[in-house]
Amino acid sequence: MNAAFKRGSEVLQVRDLRVELAGEVDVLANVSFSLAAGEIVGLVGESGSGKTTLATALLRHARQGARIVAGHIAVAGQALLELHGEALRLARGGMVGYVAQDPATALNPALRIGTLLRETLLAHEPALARGVLDRRIGETLVDVGLPDDQGFLRRFPHQLSGGQQQRVMLALAFVLRPRLIVLDEPTTALDVTTQAHVLDTLKRLCRSQGVAALYVTHDLAVVRDLVDRVMVMYAGRLVEVAGRDRLFKAPAHPYTRALLAAIPDIARRQPLQAIAGHAPAPGQRPHGCAFAPRCAKRRAECAVIEPALLGHAPDHQVACLAPLREAMALHETVATVAATHDAAPLLEIQGLDVAYDRQVLFDVSLAVRRGECLALVGESGSGKTSLARAVAGLGENVQGQLRYAGQPLAFAARQRDVRQRHQIQYVFQNPYRALNPRQTIAQILSAPLKHFFGTRGVQAQRQVEAVLARVSLPASIAQLYPNSLSGGERQRVAIARALICQPKLLVCDEITSALDVSVQASILALLRRLQDEGLTLLFVTHDLGVVRAIADRVLVLRQGRVVEQGSADQVLGQPVAAYTRTLIEHSPSLA
Repeated sequence: MNAAFKRGSEVLQVRDLRVELAGEVDVLANVSFSLAAGEIVGLVGESGSGKTTLATALLRHARQGARIVAGHIAVAGQALLELHGEALRLARGGMVGYVAQDPATALNPALRIGTLLRETLLAHEPALARGVLDRRIGETLVDVGLPDDQGFLRRFPHQLSGGQQQRVMLALAFVLRPRLIVLDEPTTALDVTTQAHVLDTLKRLCRSQGVAALYVTHDLAVVRDLVDRVMVMYAGRLVEVAGRDRLFKAPAHPYTRALLAAIPDIARRQPLQAIAGHAPAPGQRPHGCAFAPRCAKRRAECAVIEPALLGHAPDHQVACLAPLREAMALHETVATVAATHDAAPLLEIQGLDVAYDRQVLFDVSLAVRRGECLALVGESGSGKTSLARAVAGLGENVQGQLRYAGQPLAFAARQRDVRQRHQIQYVFQNPYRALNPRQTIAQILSAPLKHFFGTRGVQAQRQVEAVLARVSLPASIAQLYPNSLSGGERQRVAIARALICQPKLLVCDEITSALDVSVQASILALLRRLQDEGLTLLFVTHDLGVVRAIADRVLVLRQGRVVEQGSADQVLGQPVAAYTRTLIEHSPSLA
């Protein structure tokens, strides 16, 4: 272990932290841990487990309706919960940096990159001389792998790629030289090569500058080669804390093992095991162990006694009355059985070109057979979404030929007949923008029933409840608005809205990127079942583990051109193109 990680260099100390909603309903309770200089700790768990609540509490912030009511948070010896006013403002950023999940919404679109960095620095260090300020900005941009020339500094956020935007977020955090940095799912929407570069940058900066980092994620595979330790959170409690290698080889809590079993892996095609049931919402925690209702190893006493986080082995703590001690076996590889699909393709594309201010697709041709899943993969900017939107009738400046079920398919959705519109459905990547915030979930799901089929009243209600069950959501959320749901829950609603239209072809644009691994496993299993029933999938993703789990065939795009296509096993197991090999090398794996 690096000498910088000795106990004397402790940067963050959290003791008995408790966050409550109104009515003394706890969101977090009994949370205690510490971080050392240069150490990166992963915080993992399903959506709703309390990860983001803990992350924002480290900035002495709680979302609307919640309060930090007890506990101690010290950063570099400074008691954060005792700060107020100007002292607290300076601590946020100056002492504790924060990198949000979505840089597109976190960066001010009206300010140039140079202005964002200068204003951030001057807000905390107003006495900096112009030369020192410019030098600090330039050094930080180079540190995060961005250009430091005036041309780049004059760009606006929308003129940058997703990876560059996320690096700007890192620069805004590190330019203030914080002691602690909190990262909330910062690579969720990035392609695998960009994600790998961002994570490498983060690791290098934390090591070289002695910054402690808490990395929040729902995907253990992403942090496999990044973190030093892992903390697993469930229903507002830490249930397991261990060094990286030990946690992946011999996880002791049944919940940790369940998370690992739900992760798709590019190294092998395996049956993904979604965790049965739902995590309890705040105020609905059962007596005893909160995970017991979903645990296959539960005992009678688990329903009575709430386990504390205790030492299980050196540098390994677990909150379980009967922790597991044997090493975790890897999944068995499932042999791919050649799927039987109709010989006639459902979707045919010939010589497709798409242009915006520049051409983004060049002479793309493909065919998708009924019941088949074709995955579109490639880096950001490769043209995946442009191709998907053209199929859905949402593209602009499209040329070429589209055929659906043997018939010509118009480029514009408005020019398609009602049968084609309800049979070709699109699920958008961003669930926050895809759902009408002024409508309840029931209204959102009922609208297409009325529009396409004239279904209303009790019959519509029954279909809404049925489709919610298909995407692993309780019927009770039908009366809620989208802002009451987590990101993962919103995405499942978006999928449900497509499924309720009874589609034959489902275009999925990065639909699992915002989902925790258990929900992702249940959604992938659902899509597999729907395939068996004849549903055809055009599946856009940057996650090659997901491709291995669901795709029959893979088409690889680079800068708008097809560079390789074939069966999933062939493309992922024996890639021909150097570009495909690069994508595979940068994909996270548990192997």
